[in-house]
Amino acid sequence: MPKPTSTALPQAVPHAFAGTQTAFALPGGRQGRFFSLPRLAEDFPNVARLPVSLRIVLESVLRNCDGKKVTPEHVRQLAGWQPSAARVEEIPFVVARVVLQDFTGVPLLADLAAMRNVAAAMGKDPKAIEPLVPVDLVVDHSVMIDHYGSKQALDLNMKLEFERNRERYEFMKWGMQAFDTFGVVPPGFGIVHQVNLEYLARGVHRGKDGVYY
Repeated sequence: MPKPTSTALPQAVPHAFAGTQTAFALPGGRQGRFFSLPRLAEDFPNVARLPVSLRIVLESVLRNCDGKKVTPEHVRQLAGWQPSAARVEEIPFVVARVVLQDFTGVPLLADLAAMRNVAAAMGKDPKAIEPLVPVDLVVDHSVMIDHYGSKQALDLNMKLEFERNRERYEFMKWGMQAFDTFGVVPPGFGIVHQVNLEYLARGVHRGKDGVYY
């Protein structure tokens, strides 16, 4: 009789810097985890002297080190960064979220819609096409000022904006309903930088794996 073949799923590759993961207390007796740069500095003392901006990038590279897109060598190279050293490779920086204004966000949404159409044509689940990180589109660049100097100016300008760009707003509304990680901030709430700082930005994120950053 033929021997049964194994159907076990492949084991996840252990994190190359698992020892840098540190636990901290949460309310209710729970625990959270994060990747500690001071722990990494025990093996790479240069980390303590890195500029703050590079430490932020290093934390992302360390946390996302999967041995494929982000390798241990990437972590070691950035941990040993020197201002005058030659640059030989790009840094595989993985962002936590994306903020777009309307001029760049609408073409991106069109690309996602086209990818879903192709997936459906190939017999695949269109919903498999989804941004891997949260995406917020803030509409502020296209708004024109026709009325001013009165209390009704904002309402009148908003009315004209939606009339002029009805199809585009219908498309963005579809995007909000079609994608779980895609949101739209309509005009009238402020410029993208203000909206990002006051409403969208978060100080702490929690990944799907339960790791905080």
